[in-house]
Amino acid sequence: MKIQFLGATREVTGSKHLITTDSGHTILLDCGMYQGKGLDTDADNRDLGFDPKTLDCVVLSHAHIDHSGLIPYIVKLGFKGDIYCTPATRDLCALMLADTAFIQEQDVRTYNKKMDRLHPHKEKGSKYKIEPLYTQQDVNRAMRHFVTYDYDRRFRLFDDVLLTFTNSGHMLGSAICSLEIYEEDPNGQASPATRRWKRLAYTGDLGRLHSHILPSPMLFPQCDYLICESTYGDRIHDEAEVTEEQLLGIVEDTCVYKKGKLLIPSFAVGRTQEIVYVLNKLYNEGHLPHIPVYVDSPMSTNATHIFRLYPQELSDEVQDTLRYDDDPFGFNTLHYITDISQSKALNHNDQPCIIISASGMLEAGRIKHHVANHISDPRCTILIVGYCAPMTLGARIQEPGLKWISIFGMDRRIKAQITRIEGFSGHGDWREMIDYLTRSLQVNIVQRTFIVHGEAQAAETYKEHLHDAGFRNIDIPDKGQIVEL
Repeated sequence: MKIQFLGATREVTGSKHLITTDSGHTILLDCGMYQGKGLDTDADNRDLGFDPKTLDCVVLSHAHIDHSGLIPYIVKLGFKGDIYCTPATRDLCALMLADTAFIQEQDVRTYNKKMDRLHPHKEKGSKYKIEPLYTQQDVNRAMRHFVTYDYDRRFRLFDDVLLTFTNSGHMLGSAICSLEIYEEDPNGQASPATRRWKRLAYTGDLGRLHSHILPSPMLFPQCDYLICESTYGDRIHDEAEVTEEQLLGIVEDTCVYKKGKLLIPSFAVGRTQEIVYVLNKLYNEGHLPHIPVYVDSPMSTNATHIFRLYPQELSDEVQDTLRYDDDPFGFNTLHYITDISQSKALNHNDQPCIIISASGMLEAGRIKHHVANHISDPRCTILIVGYCAPMTLGARIQEPGLKWISIFGMDRRIKAQITRIEGFSGHGDWREMIDYLTRSLQVNIVQRTFIVHGEAQAAETYKEHLHDAGFRNIDIPDKGQIVEL
């Protein structure tokens, strides 16, 4: 068996790991899009590193675009196989991939119009024009390839490959993917007597041990080889109770005392629902100030509907809340906005409020317009609640001492308060991940561990933590690196 690491190597985006079995089956673990890499993003996304026509299947850990976003692209290029995931992941992908295609089509249309103005005498289809990676029609075709299985159900991909999904607690539908592959023992002779099951676990992204809306990650089967994420491999998060107190303090300081607006860039799926749930909890307890709260994102609105369809996959805390509150994602002062004119009106409304909007890294979406309109207002606060990749606006805006920043090509003075709360992250910190892995696995049985999905510093630090926990033969692969097991 060989593994080729094609994405999310020493960085946190573009997850793709290609397995080739001794019998010739090709299995792609995740098919993620590169995000937040500036001008390099398009080239990296188009250069897959493999021919989709030769791929047998995709095993998808969850629906976030940095793990699923290139699925329509490989279908467009000739992929004919199945895409295996949980039911909730399939439902969320239908929503998120369509949104990603829509954004691409809009961006390409805007770019090509600009090129037409700059090069009015060029022929149609000139080299100045670009095409989206895929369209909404490609998404529709891709969704026909999805095959879903529930958690903890062991099923057969091929005669010599078994797969089990285990709830990873990262987002609705997210899973640790445990593969059992029947192959030759590399230490023995090539004969039926030396064949054995090799067990490989891919964590995808690991959730928190204590989350408001999602259950803790479930223990997964023993493996011989482990591919694990390391997003927060060098950080420790605040406790949930501290996070609630921090959020309430920021709301009161911004909206009550300063009479300003609190802007929260948030991923539409997972993070937004977590924040809304905490605000709903504060509202039920009588702590939330009586100010309007707006979720200004059509995708967040639609994703919340999907969350409501899977109450059995939410945390015990949500289950308890449902006994007296039939909608833990809604309260009297909360408004979900889909209409663009209502979104624009928020920028002209001077009343204190909370605006939660995508995208979480401030690279696109309505939140970017809200920040552009309010970043020079000292009454306002921009609250970062999740990971922002280097080079993204969300990362740059947090640079200490920064006075000016360019948004939509215009330099803007930073007068709003920029602050951050780590506790809403959907990723476990290094201590949570180590605790989880050591409870799931007999560490001495794990022959090799591969660290992915983490910036270089986080991955290196996490390697030390894994070594201290008893793991051995730990690698941080480079992009394109092939390892034989």
